[in-house]
Amino acid sequence: MSKEALIAKIIDLEWNMFHNVFNIGGKASCQENPETFKIMRHSQAVSWSEETLESYLNDLAEAQDDNRNLLTEKYARMMKYTSPLEYVNIEHRLPSLDLEIFPLIDKLVKIVMGWEEELSVKFPNILKKGRPLYSTEDSRFVTSIETYLRGELMTYSQRTLGLYYKNVLKQQTDNINGSEITLLYMMKQYGFISLEEANEKLKPKF
Repeated sequence: MSKEALIAKIIDLEWNMFHNVFNIGGKASCQENPETFKIMRHSQAVSWSEETLESYLNDLAEAQDDNRNLLTEKYARMMKYTSPLEYVNIEHRLPSLDLEIFPLIDKLVKIVMGWEEELSVKFPNILKKGRPLYSTEDSRFVTSIETYLRGELMTYSQRTLGLYYKNVLKQQTDNINGSEITLLYMMKQYGFISLEEANEKLKPKF
């Protein structure tokens, strides 16, 4: 299966889960916007190796067979940081996690957040349009890149985490910023030719 075919299958399964995430106040507007969802998820996936994508696709397929919604679990785990009091009431409903995955998640977060910091310096006007960087900036209404990343990583299988770490380490060794690959793909979907052009055109007018 080609990389694009893998990504398409992943997005199809993810969209079905995302569209069915339960919100107390009803469906959020983003849950009715498949095109934006596709851009965001495709942008992330392009920086992954095919081996990592294949493993994550298997995670999604197994979760579907077990009637688990990994997107629901992701947003629930984020609440540990954004809504800790409410998280205490739902934590028992989430699948237990092996303690050995947490050091690996910490290593991944450290590398990816380093990339995000680099981008915030190189392309500040683009990054200001998105989430804040760190969990210290979380609130009930705002979720940081760090918290979103941790929540998502906790939904991956141990195999997928290992392969993603291998993927990220290779990029780091090759002096490649994996987050920059994601950001460039995303900006191109919105009509920009380069990150430099996007950063210039998104400069505040005042």
